[in-house]
Amino acid sequence: MTRILTALLAVLYLGNGLAMLSAPAAWYAAVPGVAASGPYNDHFVRDIGLAYLLAGGAFAWALRRPRHLAACAIVGSAWPALHALVHLAEWLHHGLPPARILLADGLGVLAPALLGLALAAWAARTPGIVANPRGETPC
Repeated sequence: MTRILTALLAVLYLGNGLAMLSAPAAWYAAVPGVAASGPYNDHFVRDIGLAYLLAGGAFAWALRRPRHLAACAIVGSAWPALHALVHLAEWLHHGLPPARILLADGLGVLAPALLGLALAAWAARTPGIVANPRGETPC
């Protein structure tokens, strides 16, 4: 189950990052709520795409080195978790968005961030999985 969740996060984040880099305008138009957050900025979308690639790459690396899942999940979850906090702060300040955007944010931003954090917490407490390995290259 752990490998499935790790692979799911790797594919989700790598796919989103690649979409943002290869077709930023299409990504901007397709994701519910993004256009409401401000005018399109090609450079900004691509910068965020790189952050998603980093997150996905960390989870992908954990698939190759399961012993390093804790460290990789921490690295892979850091930016998505901070991104989720920004969304929560906006909701607290401006109120909840329309249901369509709330669902998209819940499934596309909050749930993956929480899943990654839970995976990192579980891995950090599991024998055989190390958060700071020595002698091998962590993520």
